[in-house]
Amino acid sequence: MGAKVQGRVEVSGDSLTARQRDVLDAALGLLVEGGDALTMTGVARRASCSKETLYKWFGDRDGLLNATVQWQASKVRVVPVAREGLDAKSLFTSLEGFARDWLRVLSGEISVALNRLAVSHAGTGKSDLGAIVLANGPFAMARRLKPVLEIGREAGLLAFEDTDDAFRTFFGLVVRDMQIRLLLGDRLELTDAAIARDAGRATQQFFALYGAKLDGNTRKGIPHARLL
Repeated sequence: MGAKVQGRVEVSGDSLTARQRDVLDAALGLLVEGGDALTMTGVARRASCSKETLYKWFGDRDGLLNATVQWQASKVRVVPVAREGLDAKSLFTSLEGFARDWLRVLSGEISVALNRLAVSHAGTGKSDLGAIVLANGPFAMARRLKPVLEIGREAGLLAFEDTDDAFRTFFGLVVRDMQIRLLLGDRLELTDAAIARDAGRATQQFFALYGAKLDGNTRKGIPHARLL
């Protein structure tokens, strides 16, 4: 399991055993079904494990909740890039893959239910679920992606002054109004093909806005940006 930070467990897909992933999936299922009803007893029963095991792995209910949200967020992956030998095509592929995973996770039933619950808790003092989702949603995405953007800038492939601004632009291009529409009950038909199309378009548009002036050979492999 990952290391504890301030009494909680830092989770990533690679740090979990198959059994731990099953437990967190069970907790996600209970959150979707019952929201506030998530308890250590309920998760232990659903996952067919002991409460003692849950306390050993996650510390307490808040630790379990934090690990559960982190596990869901960890499904958005970043394709690693290195400064040496980086070209526009590999950078584009990394960003496009990130966007595709991001859209797939955000549009899933679990994320929609989790975000609805977090919004309902925000500012109520009921729980810190809103803060947990914020920290492991947009903020976690920024922590993962900003180093990739900065490497792209160091390689002369991207041009921007502020990394936060560049990330927020990418966020807006990828997510657009999709998340708010789903949260409000719109039944969007987000097939794998639609997600791939939207991820590619967002990445093209990002390169149109932030791509450095490149010669033909360096730009090879980047689809023509369509500003739609």
